[in-house]
Amino acid sequence: MSKYQKVNWKKKVDFLLFGWIVNWAYPEYYRPKYGYKAYRSILLYSFIPQKILGINRHVPWPVHFTSRIGLVQKIKTGIMSDPGDNIGIYIQANMGFEIGHNVGLGAGTAIISSNHNHNDHSLHDEVQPIRIGNNVFIGANSVILPGVQIGSNVVIGAGSVVAKDIPSNSIAVGNPCRVIKEKEPYVERFDQIEFNRKIPEKFKDYFTSY
Repeated sequence: MSKYQKVNWKKKVDFLLFGWIVNWAYPEYYRPKYGYKAYRSILLYSFIPQKILGINRHVPWPVHFTSRIGLVQKIKTGIMSDPGDNIGIYIQANMGFEIGHNVGLGAGTAIISSNHNHNDHSLHDEVQPIRIGNNVFIGANSVILPGVQIGSNVVIGAGSVVAKDIPSNSIAVGNPCRVIKEKEPYVERFDQIEFNRKIPEKFKDYFTSY
């Protein structure tokens, strides 16, 4: 039995009372129905600040009120990836930010897609978008710098400064961040798990791709 199927009554009540509000407020929010974040917490720390107080109102997924997301129109996200839903995350997407499926950003992570030009601070240097693959976790207080490409099945250690590309199937840490070992395949499966809403066909290939 999946760990997400072992559901106590409190989680069921949480979904019945608050899950429909989250689903209504965030039509592109796809997560396992139980086992991620409590729906009441999403209402308190994301829905009220975004939809009522206007903090990160332009972002179509849940964002914690302490996080800041810039130029959301230049961000592309996959399923189970909601950049900014953790505490104190900063995303500057001037040059674009593409994030795959099942990606977690630890508290205090900063994504910096462009630098100011050294000779004219009113300009930003042109670089390729930051890209992160599937099944990636970025540890707390890490910084991802412009143009970086991070593969799939990667763990970035807490406090890392990622200035160069990180290949798939890697564990990388440090400042500057470097690969320290190969990572074993990602094993968590989602194809038999009940989600908070029906999964669109465009995402279903992910469930059998690893």
